[in-house]
Amino acid sequence: MRKIPVYSHPAAGWPALISSTQKLMDYQTFLRGSLSVLKSNQPQSGFDCPGCAWPDHKSHKTIDVCENGIKVIASETMTHKADADFFARHTVTELQGWSGYELEHSGRLSEPMYYDAAQDRYVPIPWEAAYGLIAEQLGQLDSPNEALFYTSGRVTNEPAFLYQLFVRCFGTNNLPDCSNMCHEPTSVMLSKQLGIGKATVMLEDFEQAKLILMFGQNPATNHPRMLEMLAHAHEQGCRIISINPMREQGLSRFRNPQKPTHMAAGQSDDMVDDVIQIQIGGDAALLTGIAKWLIENNKINTDFITTHTSGFEPLKQWLTEQSWTDIEQGCGIAQTEIIRLAKLVADSPATICTWGMGITQHVQGDDNVAMITNLLLLMGMIGIGGAGASPVRGHSNVQGDRTMGIHERPAQKLLDSLARVFKRPMPQAAGFDVVTGAKALIEGKLKVFMGMGGNYAVAAPDTSAIEHALTTTQLNIFVGTKLNETMLYPGAHNLILPCLGRTERILTTKGEQFATIEDSMCQIVPTQGTLTPVSDALKSEAQIVADIATHVLKTDTDIPWQAMSADFDLIRDYIAQAIDGFENFNTRIRAAERGFHLYHPARHRVWNTDSGKAQFIVPQYPITYVAAQMADTHDIDHEDTTQKVWQLTSVRSHDQFNTMIFGYNDRYRQTNRRDVLFMHPDEMSRLGWQKGDQVMVSRHASSSSHTAHKNKPRVLGPLILTEMDIAANAVAAYYPECNDLFDLDTHAPDSHIPAYKSTTVILERVNTSVQTAEPV
Repeated sequence: MRKIPVYSHPAAGWPALISSTQKLMDYQTFLRGSLSVLKSNQPQSGFDCPGCAWPDHKSHKTIDVCENGIKVIASETMTHKADADFFARHTVTELQGWSGYELEHSGRLSEPMYYDAAQDRYVPIPWEAAYGLIAEQLGQLDSPNEALFYTSGRVTNEPAFLYQLFVRCFGTNNLPDCSNMCHEPTSVMLSKQLGIGKATVMLEDFEQAKLILMFGQNPATNHPRMLEMLAHAHEQGCRIISINPMREQGLSRFRNPQKPTHMAAGQSDDMVDDVIQIQIGGDAALLTGIAKWLIENNKINTDFITTHTSGFEPLKQWLTEQSWTDIEQGCGIAQTEIIRLAKLVADSPATICTWGMGITQHVQGDDNVAMITNLLLLMGMIGIGGAGASPVRGHSNVQGDRTMGIHERPAQKLLDSLARVFKRPMPQAAGFDVVTGAKALIEGKLKVFMGMGGNYAVAAPDTSAIEHALTTTQLNIFVGTKLNETMLYPGAHNLILPCLGRTERILTTKGEQFATIEDSMCQIVPTQGTLTPVSDALKSEAQIVADIATHVLKTDTDIPWQAMSADFDLIRDYIAQAIDGFENFNTRIRAAERGFHLYHPARHRVWNTDSGKAQFIVPQYPITYVAAQMADTHDIDHEDTTQKVWQLTSVRSHDQFNTMIFGYNDRYRQTNRRDVLFMHPDEMSRLGWQKGDQVMVSRHASSSSHTAHKNKPRVLGPLILTEMDIAANAVAAYYPECNDLFDLDTHAPDSHIPAYKSTTVILERVNTSVQTAEPV
C-alpha cells in the first residue's frame, strides 16, 4: 500500500504551544493554569503532572511539561464550578444527553451532592450526612463482597494505600482499577516471566540503547514527553522501529519546544527510522517470525539462556513447528521483511522493547507480552545497560496504585504483611476485576459501587449495559474532580464527593502535606500542589477515605485513620512497614530531588519466579488467530458488495486523555470531529467508496454475552469515512465512543483485559459523502 502524507509537519513545535495556550484560554484558567505549568514536574517544590506516567529526566528544566500535560492541567485548574447552582439548572436526564466534551467543560465539582429522584437533580448534602448514608448502606450488605471499589490511576500513593486498607478491613478484595483495562497483560506476564510486572529499564537506558522496537504506541499523542528521549536516542545512533498498524504522523520528526534553535529556525529531529505496518493483532505472529529466525540461525545468547532461563526447549519446539506461511498470514508482513528485522535484533548489543495498549488490549494480549519478553530473553537483553522491557503506562500513578495494594488478586505476601502491621485478618478470596465486576453489576450481584476517580462505565466495554446496571444498585459513590457520564446513572442512593486536584494544596491540622507517585520506570517521586483549592468544601482523597473508614468501621478498628489523613508521613511510615522496597520511606523521599528508584530484581538478574529463573512461555493462541477471526464472517452475504469484513481498533485523539475529551481537533490525523471511521484511501478506492461517505459499523454479540446486547448485533454509526495511513483490512474509530462494539466476554484469558484494539466488524455504506469540516 502506498504511503500517504497526512500531517507533514514535525510533532510538537509551534502548533503544540498554540494548542496548549488555547486550552488554557478555553478553560478560562490562563493565569492559574500557567502558574501550575511552571510547577509541573519540578523537583521537590512541584507536583507530578497527572497527564501520563513518563519519568522525569535527571536534568532540570524551567518548563518540564508537554502539550498533553498542559491540557490536563488546564482541565484541573479551571475555576468555573459544577456546583449547586449548576445542578439546579440541569436535571440528570438532561445531563445524560450531554457529550463527554460538554461534561468535561461543565466545571470543577465543588461540594458534596446527593441525587434527589423526585427532582431528578443533584442537591447539596453535608459531608457528615453523606458519610452516614455510606455507613448505613454498607452496613446493610449481606456480604462485603456485594460492594465494588474501583480506583483510577490518578490517585496518589498515600490515599491509595489508605483506600485498599479500608476496603480490606471492610472485608473484600473487590479492588478493580484501570490497570485491568490497560496494562494488565504486562503485569501478569512480566510477573510470570521475570518475577515482577514492571519495566526493567530506567530512563538512562534510552541513552545507551542501539535498537528500540516500539510496539502499539503513539507517544506523540499519549505521552509526548517520550518524543524528546526518542529524538535524543536517535541522535546518539540508536535505530528506532515503530511496529504498528497505523503510520502515526507524529512519530516522523520532532520539533522540540525546549530548543530555541528548533523554534526559531524551523529545525527538527528525526525519530523513527521505519514503520512496520502489521495487521491489527499481528504482533505475536511477527515476534514469532523474528524469534524463529534467530533460533534457527543461532543468533541467540546461549550463555544467558543456559544460566538464567527456564522453558527454552518447549518454546524452541513450538517455534520450529510454526510455518512461514502462517507467520506471514498472522501478521501481514512478508518473510523477507521479518528476517530483515530479525537481523537488526541480532546485530544490536542493546535493545529496548517498548509498548503501549496496542500490544495489551487484545484477546491474545497476554501472548503479545509473552513474546516480547521471550525475544528479550533470547538475546539476553534483561539486566544490561541500554536494554530491557519498557511498558509505557498512561495514568500518572496507575503503577503506584498497584504497588500500594490496589489489586483484586493480591499476593499472599502483601496480605500477610498487612495483617502483621495492622493486627487484623485480611480477606483471602480473590475479588472482582473490571470485567468480572461489570458482569456482577449487570447480573445484580452488587449493591454498592464506589469509584475513587475515573469514569468506570465509559472506560469499560458494554458502556450502556453498565450504565443501566448502576441504576439498580442501592448506593453509588463517586470521588472526583469533574462530572462524568458514570455519575449520571443513579441507583437508589447516589453521592458525588468532590476532592482536591493534584495541583491544589493539601493543608491539614499538621500543616501542608505532600504525596508521592510511582512512574512507569519504578521511580518514586514527591508531588505537592501549590494552588488554593477551587472550593473550601473540597477534601483530600486521603481525608475522604479516612472519614468513610471511621464511619463504616466505627470501633471495629484501632487503625489511626484520622491521624494518617492529617499527617502523610504517618501513612508513609505504615507503607514502609507493609510494602517491600519502601524502607525508610520518609527519609529517602526527602533525600534526593527526584525521589528514589524501587529495587527491581530482574534488573540485577534476580528472578522471583516459580522456577527461580526467567521463564520462556509458549503462546496460548495460534498465530493465525486474527486471520481466522476475519474468515469467520457470521453468515455475511458475500454477494452483497456493500458489506465488507474488517478488523477494527479503537484509538484516542490528540485532544483527549483517556475518557476526558478536551476538544475535537486531532491535529496529526487532520480531523476535527469524533464520529469518524479511519481507513486507508487505497482501501476506499478498492471498494468504490470515498472520503466523507457515511458508514455503519456492526458486529455480532456472543451468545454468552452478559449484557443487553446478547444475541443482538452491535451497531455504531453512521460514521464519516476519513483517511488514515493504516494497514489493509483495518479500520479505526475513537474510544470511548466505540465501546459498545466491544463486549465483556471477549478478553485475554489470564489478564481478563478487554479486546479494545481488535474486533471483527462489518461495514456498510449507507449514503454518499457529507461535509467533514465541522465537529459534531
